[in-house]
Amino acid sequence: MLHWSCSRLEALPARSLYELLKLRSEVFVIEQQCIYLDPDGADLEAWHLQGRDEAGLLQAYARLLPGPRIGRVVTAPSARGAGQGRALMQQALLECAQRWPGQPIELSAQAHLQRFYASLGFAPTSPIYDEDGIAHIDMRKPPA
Repeated sequence: MLHWSCSRLEALPARSLYELLKLRSEVFVIEQQCIYLDPDGADLEAWHLQGRDEAGLLQAYARLLPGPRIGRVVTAPSARGAGQGRALMQQALLECAQRWPGQPIELSAQAHLQRFYASLGFAPTSPIYDEDGIAHIDMRKPPA
């Protein structure tokens, strides 16, 4: 079971910021071999959703942007296969609904995860496209 927190950048302790940037780099830059500037400026406007285990280790993270838009969805490699991705997305949807009630929620999904996001109520809004060498698709969840 993960313990959730959702904070603006200026409220994050330096160690938490370091850990979330490290996790994002480990997965998106190194594991997925995408060379891009991860701290892209959007972090300044975002809410940072973190899921930590009993030991306080960061296991799941998502960036929530006004719009609302969910991005940088990631689980730690050591936490995969235990349903943490679904738990992360369910928490992200709750956080978005609290901050932006009655609004559709958008995301850019890796195309191979389209069925996963569809199971959470998202539907495609674009054809599949290449982003940093990985097939993606834009998706939207209508307001609840």
